[in-house]
Amino acid sequence: MALLVIYSLWTQNGLALDTRPSLAQYAAVFSRAGYLVLFLRSIAISSLVTLVTVALAYPMAYFVAFKVGKAKFTWLILLNVPFWTSYLLRVFAWKVILGYDGVINSGLVRLGLIAKPLEFLLYNPTAVVVTLAHAYAAFAILPIYVSLEKIDRSYLEAAADLGDGPVRRFLRITLPLSLPGIIGASVLIFVPTTGDYVTPTLVGGSDGVMIANLIQVQFGRVNNWPLGAAMSIASMAAVGALAALVVQAARASVARIR
Repeated sequence: MALLVIYSLWTQNGLALDTRPSLAQYAAVFSRAGYLVLFLRSIAISSLVTLVTVALAYPMAYFVAFKVGKAKFTWLILLNVPFWTSYLLRVFAWKVILGYDGVINSGLVRLGLIAKPLEFLLYNPTAVVVTLAHAYAAFAILPIYVSLEKIDRSYLEAAADLGDGPVRRFLRITLPLSLPGIIGASVLIFVPTTGDYVTPTLVGGSDGVMIANLIQVQFGRVNNWPLGAAMSIASMAAVGALAALVVQAARASVARIR
C-alpha cells in the first residue's frame, strides 16, 4: 500500500520516471469521464454480484443451520468442495458452460427449444455476474451460517407458542438476528469483486470491462505505473468509503430492530 501511494505521487515521462511529488496522476484520474464510467460500472456489477450471491447463499446456509441436524459439518464440507479447485479453472468452466457451443446452448438446441445457439450468454456483464456469484459463494455461505447457528432456538419456540407462523417467525426473528452475517458476507463479496479483473477479461467482453482491467493495462501494456497506482488508490478509497457507509447503515438498522 505504501509503495502504491509513493508511485501515485510520481510521474511517468516516456521511459523516465519523475520522482518529484505531484498530484498530476490523481488529477488525470478524476478529470477523465471514461474512468468514472468504468468505476460506476464496476460498482454496479459488484453490487449485483453481492445481491445475487447473498440471495443464493442464504437458503443454503439456512438449510445447514436448521434442517440437517448432526450432519452440519459434512454439509459444510460438501458445499465448499467445488471451491477447492483453482479460481481460474472455475472461470474457464463457466466460459465453457456459457459459450456458443457450451453446455447450455448445446442442451437447448438438442431439446429443440432454440434453432441456433444463443450469443448473449457470454461476453457481457451478465456472464461476469454469474461467474463471480459462483466464485464467491463460499464467502457468503459461511458467515451467514455462523450468524444463523448462533440464534437462540428458544426465541423461535416462544414465537411459535405466541401464534407466529413460519413466515412471521422468519421475518421477525431469524432474518433480523442473521443480519450481521449478511453484512459480513456482503462486504467480503463486494470489496474483492470490485477489483476483480480475471473474470471480466475472460467472460466479460467489451461490455463487461471493469476498472481493475484498466488498472492492469496501466501496469502491464502501457507501463504507466504512477497512473495505475493513482487509479488503484482512488478506487480502493471509494470502495472503502462505500463499504463503510453500508456497514454503518446496516448497523443502525440492526440497532433499531433490537
